[in-house]
Amino acid sequence: MAKVDARKLSAFLADPGECRVVLLYGEDGGLARERADALTRLVSGGDDLCVIDVPREGARDAGLLAAEAATRALLGGKRGVRVRDATDGFAAGAKQALDGPGPGLVILEAGELTARAKLRALLEPAPRAAVIACYRERGAELAATARGMLAEMGVTIDAAALEWLVQNQGEDRIRMRRELEKLSLYVGPGNRATEDDVLLCVAEGNSRSLDEALGAAFAGDVAGADAALEASFADGANAVQGARMALRHAQRLAQAAQAMADGMSAGDALGTLRPPVFFRARPAMERALRNWGPARLEALATALLETERRTKTTGMPDETVFRQAVLTIARQAARR
Repeated sequence: MAKVDARKLSAFLADPGECRVVLLYGEDGGLARERADALTRLVSGGDDLCVIDVPREGARDAGLLAAEAATRALLGGKRGVRVRDATDGFAAGAKQALDGPGPGLVILEAGELTARAKLRALLEPAPRAAVIACYRERGAELAATARGMLAEMGVTIDAAALEWLVQNQGEDRIRMRRELEKLSLYVGPGNRATEDDVLLCVAEGNSRSLDEALGAAFAGDVAGADAALEASFADGANAVQGARMALRHAQRLAQAAQAMADGMSAGDALGTLRPPVFFRARPAMERALRNWGPARLEALATALLETERRTKTTGMPDETVFRQAVLTIARQAARR
């Protein structure tokens, strides 16, 4: 069986067949955990008595995995033998489990492993092993996964709200599921989540305040930008993150400004942006487009790259560097 192709993964997770050892590895530990959970539930039937957790120290006993897999569950059936922090130290134990008797399934969760890692070298060619790479999902793939998670909870979601989630909640699988569970409880099964629901339920205070500060700054509202910055820092916002958000904001405005230069209205130009502009941000961005042309926004993006560098390399406090940059933008927009 060896490497499990992405197209066959769902079928494998539903029925691992005669597989004896499964290795899940890669940068997305949350995704590896979800898949390991699914296999564990399948093998154990949801009975915790049919699951044995082997700690990292279990690697010292090469026969432990095989012995646990060969032991029948208390009430009969298969046992799931799970190692949540597997390293190459388990290679000898995994080999014995492949060759040993018994109905159990050994599930190894590892971090990133090179092609030369002992576990991969052992299991990838083995006919009774399965090796599953768990890499972070991005873009449309992540959006489809998030929509599927919500569907399992009985909730649908507007396209713009989903794109905001994917854009702003990062690629951490566990964090995404946690936020979607919170959202599903908020809107209730059978209902549809809107942009407003996402903003009220999921968006963190510091991210909202930073968005508001940038919207106000580019629109020329100096007092509004300063107040929102103060609120974001009080909520624990990070200045380096803020500088990166400001750069993305300038780049998106530059794209819309170019569309306006080609003849579009401000509203239609903003409608071309992907991910879509959050509905609450549209008025401020339309005002900003009246203050800034494509060339000025391109120059501003270059300046914001320098701002990010300065937040990490100068002796000044990073919050001071970022605040100066945002308020400078606000004052320039106000003069226009």
